[in-house]
Amino acid sequence: MIASSELVLTSTGAIYHLALRPEQLADTIIAVGDQDRVAEVSKHFDIIEHRVQHREFVTHTGYVGKVRISAVSSGIGTDNIDIMLNELDALVNIDLQTREPKSDLTSLRIVRVGTSGALQEDIPIDSVLVSKEAIGLDNLMAFYDLPQTAKELEFCTEARRFIGLPFLPYQVSASPTLQAQFADLQQGFTLTCPGFYAPQGRRLRLATQPEDILGRYRAFRYEDKRFTNFEMETSAYYAFGRLLQHEVLSLNLILANRATGEFTKNASKPMEALIQLAIQRLTS
Repeated sequence: MIASSELVLTSTGAIYHLALRPEQLADTIIAVGDQDRVAEVSKHFDIIEHRVQHREFVTHTGYVGKVRISAVSSGIGTDNIDIMLNELDALVNIDLQTREPKSDLTSLRIVRVGTSGALQEDIPIDSVLVSKEAIGLDNLMAFYDLPQTAKELEFCTEARRFIGLPFLPYQVSASPTLQAQFADLQQGFTLTCPGFYAPQGRRLRLATQPEDILGRYRAFRYEDKRFTNFEMETSAYYAFGRLLQHEVLSLNLILANRATGEFTKNASKPMEALIQLAIQRLTS
């Protein structure tokens, strides 16, 4: 039995941060960072059954045709993904009455629809990039027993040396099943950063360390791999997908190109198109 201090529930029986009860969550989920984007997803639902909000975690659950689907916001950063993915998993794979893990486990389908910056000149702004693989520059997985292949460890060791990192990053991949549903879109290798400024090579009043970290990201090559883009959540999504056996994929709308200095003039139209594409492919 999982103690009440470990699995925190509200007085209504909802899991604490997401404020959700099991019956309020669908097995197919579109995850967004911005809480206001949840309504931009759910406006395409035929029916909305539940609307729930606690802090930055907003959930709308309903139907598109006969497919039940939830839109859930995470807020920014892998620390929020730690909360979100653990609690989503608990809702479907732990009996909240007995506080015991279920013997028959459910695998969720989770597609992140988010924004990102491109690292390479040939990736245009307002385009969509599928994160085929991701490397985490945060320390979240140091607190979990994340299995890594010898090839992944070799890659991470080389990335650490080339970039000049004082720690070993981790590498994880998207769900092959979900990736196949978006195989016609440009594929990439995503860096997940633990911050928006220095970790992404931005300098305001504070210097980055290493000083030329953005150039090192762009120049890194390992066999046929290069870093295509960066954002702040994908590696954690993929790591929890591996650990908890959920199907997870990250779709990135490219708002900025750090190599050319371009920034989108209006992200709303391409984001709307990406949301519609994700819904259509997950519910068709």
